[in-house]
Amino acid sequence: MVIEKCLLNWGIDKLFTVTVDNASSNDVAIGYLRKKFNPRGGLVQNGKYLHMRCMAHIVNLIVVEGLKEMNKSVERVRGDVRYVRQSPARLQKFKECVVVEKIECKKMLCLDVCTRWNSTYLMLDTAQNFERAFERFEEQDTNFRAELERGEGWPSVDDWDNVRNLRDFLEHFYEDTLRISGTSYVTSNNFFDELSEIDILLRDAQLNSNIDFNVMAIKMKEKYDKYWGDIDKMNLLMFVACVLDPRQKLKYLEFALSEMSSSEKACEMMQKLKESLYELFDEYKPPLHSTCSQSSVSTHVSIGEPQQKMKRRMQALYKKRELEICGEDKTSELDKYLAEANEEFVEDFDILLWWKVNSPRFPTLSKIARDVLAIPVSTVASESAFSTGGRVLDQYRSSLTPKIVQALVCTQDWIRRSSSQEDIKKIEEQIQELDKIENDISWNALEPTLDS
Repeated sequence: MVIEKCLLNWGIDKLFTVTVDNASSNDVAIGYLRKKFNPRGGLVQNGKYLHMRCMAHIVNLIVVEGLKEMNKSVERVRGDVRYVRQSPARLQKFKECVVVEKIECKKMLCLDVCTRWNSTYLMLDTAQNFERAFERFEEQDTNFRAELERGEGWPSVDDWDNVRNLRDFLEHFYEDTLRISGTSYVTSNNFFDELSEIDILLRDAQLNSNIDFNVMAIKMKEKYDKYWGDIDKMNLLMFVACVLDPRQKLKYLEFALSEMSSSEKACEMMQKLKESLYELFDEYKPPLHSTCSQSSVSTHVSIGEPQQKMKRRMQALYKKRELEICGEDKTSELDKYLAEANEEFVEDFDILLWWKVNSPRFPTLSKIARDVLAIPVSTVASESAFSTGGRVLDQYRSSLTPKIVQALVCTQDWIRRSSSQEDIKKIEEQIQELDKIENDISWNALEPTLDS
């Protein structure tokens, strides 16, 4: 299989998780990887956590399900936008209407792609600012209303109210998608937070006095429960990531689950989570090596021994004495971590820095955190990276070699990641200088030919 071949070529012989969308073909691919890598000992917990479903794709399915119920109002506003954008003359006339109505909005109308709800949100977000401009435009263009009436109809006051409410509602999902699709920060520890926010949002929407909104929220909650209503259908590592956030741990998780579901179901979920957490800890825990017997600790120190060695002997004697008096400390590293007080909830909390600083105290847990916190909960960023190829390879540059395409994509990414506009300007100046040098070399190479 191609995926296995690539992994082996890259020297990757161990897998923790693979984040994919919800296509059924991906289930087959994950099963194949589990079958191939498990006998080699390349999977954690025999591949129990290998399959990670993309959170952004599930959010997409939930929102698309809801938009079906609000389709009429959206279609009517979409008709307004489509008509205005169909010609430059109409768009110019509409801009004049915006000026007359003194609407201060720097955005301009954008038409959505019906299959992408985020573009629908952006369309509604912009269009709702121009309701008065559409009304004035209708007064100046006699064909406007007539053409819309042939389709879904002219948007009424109720339609505009629905659109504004829907825009506010979708904003939460839009922001959630942006947060979980980040690449420059940890996202796995935010999974449960985003999950609980969506749950609260849908439950509140079901109590809305607007019948259309009520029905929409019910449909969305049904889709939510299909993927996230049962803990057995979810990858428990996302809950482990929450526990590994020192601001949350088991205390926060237990409280949130009890708020989101019945106490019986919450207890069942917590029990499964604790079992998985301790199983994972035991797998990462280093094997117990035979320690030196207590009698091997020498009480004699020669006069010529270095001070450091004397210090180590004294420490060994102290540990021996503590064991004789108190016995061995049976509390595990995980229990100690969970028993400590939670950190304060602050926005700029650096979870990676926290684990770096506390890794000497929690050596095993820090290794788990290193792997779990690295899990991407969304495939949006990686898919976007691959789709860049379509913008680099167009009909005029279709003969570029793979090496040149890779160089172009990487250069584009480096320029975008530059810290300031000054850096970008310097890079552009360097490119111009290189072009000039290249042209000079070309002319110098042609001079003998021209002379002859």
